[in-house]
Amino acid sequence: MVIGSVMRILLVHNFYREAGGEDVVFAAEGALLESHGQEVHRLTFDNDEIPDRRGPLRSAKLAGGTIWSASAAQRVRRAVQQFRPQVVHFHNTFPLISPSAYSACRAEGTAVVQTLHNYRLMCINALLFRDGRVCEECVGCGPWAGVKHGCYRASRPQSAVVAAMLMTHRIRRTWTHDVDLYFTPTDFARDKFIQGGLPADKIIVKPNFLEPDPGPKTHTGDYFLFVGRLTRDKGVEFLLRAWMEQQMPCPLHVVGDGPLADLVRDAAGKCPSIRYLGPMDRKGVIEQMHRARACLFASLLYETFGMVALESMACAVPVLATKAGAAATIVEDGLTGLLFDPASTGDFASKVRLAWDHPDRMMEMGKKGRETYLRRFTGSRNVQMMMAGYERAIASGCDSRANGYRPTLLAGE
Repeated sequence: MVIGSVMRILLVHNFYREAGGEDVVFAAEGALLESHGQEVHRLTFDNDEIPDRRGPLRSAKLAGGTIWSASAAQRVRRAVQQFRPQVVHFHNTFPLISPSAYSACRAEGTAVVQTLHNYRLMCINALLFRDGRVCEECVGCGPWAGVKHGCYRASRPQSAVVAAMLMTHRIRRTWTHDVDLYFTPTDFARDKFIQGGLPADKIIVKPNFLEPDPGPKTHTGDYFLFVGRLTRDKGVEFLLRAWMEQQMPCPLHVVGDGPLADLVRDAAGKCPSIRYLGPMDRKGVIEQMHRARACLFASLLYETFGMVALESMACAVPVLATKAGAAATIVEDGLTGLLFDPASTGDFASKVRLAWDHPDRMMEMGKKGRETYLRRFTGSRNVQMMMAGYERAIASGCDSRANGYRPTLLAGE
């Protein structure tokens, strides 16, 4: 299916050294656009290009480039000149691309869209999370508390570089003037960005999507399932503590890898109802979901989205999720899953027992969750929202030029 006329779209992304969800979305959206007849070109940067050992001059150059990279702006501008896209869609720009690339696009008269995958524009570590808890100290009031706490890589000097980038572009009004439209995955995230100072009229909710459809499960399920990176912020310690403190008799399967893998192995050795399955590919994860009673989304973070929750809903598996963050805007309490207080192992345990004791009710919630997936989170629905956003960004860019706005170009551009 081709949606409207063919549009030329330049996708720009900075890969981290460790692959993450942003990389997955970047690849998936590009493939989705192409499958619907759009003309897509990709321009990528990679953190593997950063030397492991840096002297003072290299470190200073990297720090300066994080704030404003003339070389990245030139590279983006050349790509725009050669491909002539109607819209440039940025995913991650940190640290190699920098916000300088926006003005390079605007100087060529091209609309600019930025997906907000994390909270970097108002939080130095991009997570709104510090010392094992949610932290909003910098939201709406500048990043200097993050420097004091050394929130980026536990380093005050490195945190100061990120803070300088944020403040430079806040003062320059880059976020307002050089970006035509922001995509954010949930209403929860949108509200946080507005609270942090981004213009509400430039932020639209465009959720992530899941394709291909994994299909629904066919029976009630024999265990609870956790899938994710095994870190404290994903709630792994909370789950294990709840299972052991509350003496949960129902089985728990844990899929994933990370710094707390040994903790999970130790818990599985002590508690017969816990089983650690290690990391799995997508096929293995879906097979596990098709046999689960419910999936557990226990993240302590303000996640911008929750792909595990979406995969679970597509499989007709209800989700038990924390009340904090984006998951609570994806999971409807009592309809497609159950929400619990992330500060209370007792509340969590009561929801687990409810799910275990009422398999038919869980099946109904799973069916409702799958209906939500089919209505809101398929590829065909997502590409419609994406194209509508691009058209809006193009119109916004035209309005800005008609009103006489020109981006400020710095030295080297």
